[in-house]
Amino acid sequence: MTTYTTEIDVRFRDIDAMGHVNNAVYATYIEQARTAYFRDVLDADISRASTVLASLSLDFRRPVELVDGSVTVTVDVAEIGRSSATMTHEVRTGDDIVAEAEATLVSLDPDSGEPAPIPDAYRSEMASYHDL
Repeated sequence: MTTYTTEIDVRFRDIDAMGHVNNAVYATYIEQARTAYFRDVLDADISRASTVLASLSLDFRRPVELVDGSVTVTVDVAEIGRSSATMTHEVRTGDDIVAEAEATLVSLDPDSGEPAPIPDAYRSEMASYHDL
């Protein structure tokens, strides 16, 4: 199975009063990875895709500090349904997993806002890339 990976810089503004990346910033890192995945794997601009984040769960393993410099975020597709896709993520510094996440995206009809089938082009690219 192929895993998509991207590197994201840890910015000074990501750091909280405790001296490590604030927990809410992890969701932003995952969003940045998902945006890059849409661009690089699906050849799509996520801002033009009629897709919403339906759920996100994060499990934290250890803090990330500014001195870490960057994090690596992976994107895997665990499941593709009719109108939703479940993605799994690892956030790493070096070889250490610092957080794991699962996100479910739902494809919407842009006119009605109701769930709609995932576009065939996205479905086939995800299945091919991840050997599903």
